[in-house]
Amino acid sequence: MGKETWARHPLITGAQKTMDVVVRTATLEEIGLTRDTIYQRCRPGRPWRKLLSGVIQLSRDKPTPDIRMRAALLRAGPDAMVTGLWALRLYGLRHCPEPSDVHVLVPDGCQVSTTEFLLVERTTRLPKPLQRNKIPVAPVQRAVLDAARRLTDQDTIQAMLADVIQRGKCSPEEIGRELGQGSQRGSALPRLALLDLMAGAHSVAEADAQRLWERAGLPECQRNVKIFDGEGNYIATPDSWVDAVAFAWEIDSKAHHADDGFEGTVARNARYAAAGVVVLQTTPRRLRAEPEKVLAELKACYAAACRRPRPDVRVG
Repeated sequence: MGKETWARHPLITGAQKTMDVVVRTATLEEIGLTRDTIYQRCRPGRPWRKLLSGVIQLSRDKPTPDIRMRAALLRAGPDAMVTGLWALRLYGLRHCPEPSDVHVLVPDGCQVSTTEFLLVERTTRLPKPLQRNKIPVAPVQRAVLDAARRLTDQDTIQAMLADVIQRGKCSPEEIGRELGQGSQRGSALPRLALLDLMAGAHSVAEADAQRLWERAGLPECQRNVKIFDGEGNYIATPDSWVDAVAFAWEIDSKAHHADDGFEGTVARNARYAAAGVVVLQTTPRRLRAEPEKVLAELKACYAAACRRPRPDVRVG
């Protein structure tokens, strides 16, 4: 088959229109190109680009994340799926580091190796993939743990797990089961993060607050419970709550309370005041930067709550 024939093939003419076609060299050979012609067309200044061994982009455009993922999957084989940070991005999650290499899961016997931007992980526990933007991805609990096992910062890992749970992508119990069944390599930090989350801390800041509360020696508190006034009107869902004295502690994290916004926070505080609830507001920055001052404020506010008559409020 001559150039005049393969040049008119729908694969080639379509690539000229969309500029995002990624194919295996074997596919190009099937429509009549020789291997030498393929790689000649990938040289500098020519119309195509070699992305990975045996994988060609039929344009010179800088490869987008979508193109890189599709190229990685073509190289890794038909059973491969994206996992880790790129998978989390495809699930729409925000609190994770910027992805770089495309991390893929492949069956244990697969002979493809890590190369360039392709990070290959062989597994005997290959899950059933889900489709996101026509890309096969690992289930979210597997993807987040595959990402977490390669990270070393505890706060980053906890923020990532919290985001997955808060957005309803999976439950702490599902992550726990995956931790128990999966590789134990790199699992220590995810386990610690999950312990905080399963104890009721829904963000890195709230986990810090939980540890500070324990240092304060205050009575055990409830976390994220709904509070109502005597007439049954909703007041708030405080991060920490001591029902015996109607004391609330709010960790006002911009990242995790963004849906309420400033006006929502003001309205919430007005409801606390109208109901007679003593409330302490703390920012995540102060939990880290000024823990001793926050500790003193926490004890003082609790003491103030103990001194006044308990208002008519209840846990719903």
